[in-house]
Amino acid sequence: MVDLNKGSGYLYGAGAPRPPIAEAVSAAIDTALSARNRAERPRTYVSSSGLGRDCLRQIQYDFLAVPKDEGHEFAPRTLRIFEAGHRAEDIVAGWFRIAGFDLRTERPDGRQFGFEALGGRFKGHIDGCLVSGPVAMDYPALWENKALGAASWKDVVKRGVSLARPVYAAQIALYQAYMELPAPALFTALNRDTMELHAELVPFDAHLAQEMSDRAVAVVRASEAGEWLPRMAAEPTAVLCRGGMAAGKWHAPCAWAERCWGERRPGNAPVERFSRERAEPQP
Repeated sequence: MVDLNKGSGYLYGAGAPRPPIAEAVSAAIDTALSARNRAERPRTYVSSSGLGRDCLRQIQYDFLAVPKDEGHEFAPRTLRIFEAGHRAEDIVAGWFRIAGFDLRTERPDGRQFGFEALGGRFKGHIDGCLVSGPVAMDYPALWENKALGAASWKDVVKRGVSLARPVYAAQIALYQAYMELPAPALFTALNRDTMELHAELVPFDAHLAQEMSDRAVAVVRASEAGEWLPRMAAEPTAVLCRGGMAAGKWHAPCAWAERCWGERRPGNAPVERFSRERAEPQP
């Protein structure tokens, strides 16, 4: 029964007031996304997508699936952005195909094209390969796509992917080398806010590919030997650890900064070795 007293808004027989519907729906989705992310098995290999990061110690923590600092797991909003980025690949791939490009994004069995090295301890999966198309360029060519927010997208358009996002450039160079696609890669960036599409050709950088491959070897070998690789930063207050802009590059806060700087021996001497049982989560 509704109370007809003007403006009361009271509903007789109802319990505690419900939260706004937008808040309730978002909370339900965020809870589900976080649960799904926690249930995913951690990677057991060095991923080509992160080798361009500055700090080798950070890459090693990721490779060993070392638990992140408390409160540094991916937030639900970040998980949504990741998923939107994956879906953006399908959207842009569809645009290429209706424009007449022969774009291959998966094998007949549905698996992504990719490579692995070091006995499966180093892997990468490409977005696709352009076999032919209506645009004058060298084929076959690697295709790599990213979905970016407006500010990041404008920076890539202005300076090019190699300067604006060196991590992406490193990823592209590795794919070109290991997939034997030395022609200039076609990099596309979708503006998530306006749906504008940026495209640029990225020449093969053999030196960068070798440097990144050497990094993967260093991470695997050091981890197998129980040795920590050096930190890139000299102090925990460095931008590389706490996050921010430095030398025209954006650094996300390191998810292992507290663990990294907390692992020090008396006398402030850094720990050089580790126990694999302590570094790796138990099954």
